[in-house]
Amino acid sequence: MRISYVYILTNKDNNVLYTGVTSNLSQRISEHRAKSKGEFSARYNLCKVVYIEELPDIMSAIAREKAIKMLSRARKIQLIERVNPFWKELVE
Repeated sequence: MRISYVYILTNKDNNVLYTGVTSNLSQRISEHRAKSKGEFSARYNLCKVVYIEELPDIMSAIAREKAIKMLSRARKIQLIERVNPFWKELVE
C-alpha cells in the first residue's frame, strides 16, 4: 500500500476551490503550478494548497475525494478552516 492524499487548491483570492487526489503530492502540485495538467486549475490559476488529507491507500483517497466533492462550498470552507483557518499555503 502507498500513502495517498486528497488536497484542495485555490487561487490567490480564495474564490475557486479544486479537490484532487494523488499518491505523489509534491509532483502533482508542481504539475498544477506549471499548468502542465488540468485545464480547470490552469484556467483559474489554482496553485495554493489550503487542505491536505493523508490516507492509507489510493482507493481510500479516491473515496474521500468523491465525498469532499459532494460537499457544498460552505462545507468545504468549514473543512479547510478547521485545519487551516487563515488559508495559508501548505506546500512551499
